[in-house]
Amino acid sequence: MIERAPWLDAACHVVLVLAALLTCVPLYYAVVAGSLTTEAVQRVPLPVIPGDAFLENARAVWARIGLGRLLLNSAVVAIGIALGKLAISVLSAFAITYFRFRFRQAAFWLIFLSLMLPVEVRIVPTFEAMTDVLMPVRLLVQLSGIDWAIQAMTGWRLEISADWSLLNSYPGLIFPLMASATATFLFRQFFLTIPDELCEAARIDGASPMRFFRDILLPLSRPNLAALGIIFFLFGWNQYLWPLLFTTEPSMATVVIGIKQLVPHGDSIPAWNLTMNAAVLAMLPPVAVVLLLQRWFVKGLIESGK
Repeated sequence: MIERAPWLDAACHVVLVLAALLTCVPLYYAVVAGSLTTEAVQRVPLPVIPGDAFLENARAVWARIGLGRLLLNSAVVAIGIALGKLAISVLSAFAITYFRFRFRQAAFWLIFLSLMLPVEVRIVPTFEAMTDVLMPVRLLVQLSGIDWAIQAMTGWRLEISADWSLLNSYPGLIFPLMASATATFLFRQFFLTIPDELCEAARIDGASPMRFFRDILLPLSRPNLAALGIIFFLFGWNQYLWPLLFTTEPSMATVVIGIKQLVPHGDSIPAWNLTMNAAVLAMLPPVAVVLLLQRWFVKGLIESGK
């Protein structure tokens, strides 16, 4: 029997309302500041009522930093990171869960230990690897002695001197952030809850491993894929450090880098209204994604917790 206490319900609602206000008040003031003129945004205290210059500020931001191109770059990077993380994680979890091979548990724990090495820690080797993609091939040739064998047989020395750089490119912005140990762990835990009889029935029916993965596991994993996809999209959209270091051309910058360019510094005019306007515009795509996929997001979180 479940007893309902009115005072407890009221207290919970008060806590929820306060938490919502603490979350929404900064966003509201960002909208207010983004709709004011440069003179009005410098007043103390800041006006509480939004102004009528939001569209004018949006046009100024769009022309000043090329906001359309920045939004496109952020969308491509965020979608690429989300799809790459999901593909790698679900396939690696499938292999670790359903295939029996030597050092299977060691491989899983090595993947899990990669959580201790975020991109901020390995930023220098990651940058070197992305600016010289053929470096591993060159090192492999030198360590294996293939170049000396070819020189002994033909008299010619094998040298790989070509430089293949992914600097200022979408693959260079996406590839280093595609692996996800957290998603691999979550998918593995979900696959462990699927009855073994389902796999046995598929094997008896003559289904190959990839058909079992495609026709059974993926449909069952849709809520998890949707929830993690939203989280990974937001992760890719909010990236700052890696795009800042890996893009030297303004046309390949992301919207977060564009907002940083609008922050007043030195003796420049403190046009915080333009900065806040750009921040509000940058929030619209991820907010739209969350609202459109809200049902799948909640369903994925609930089923992941079972």
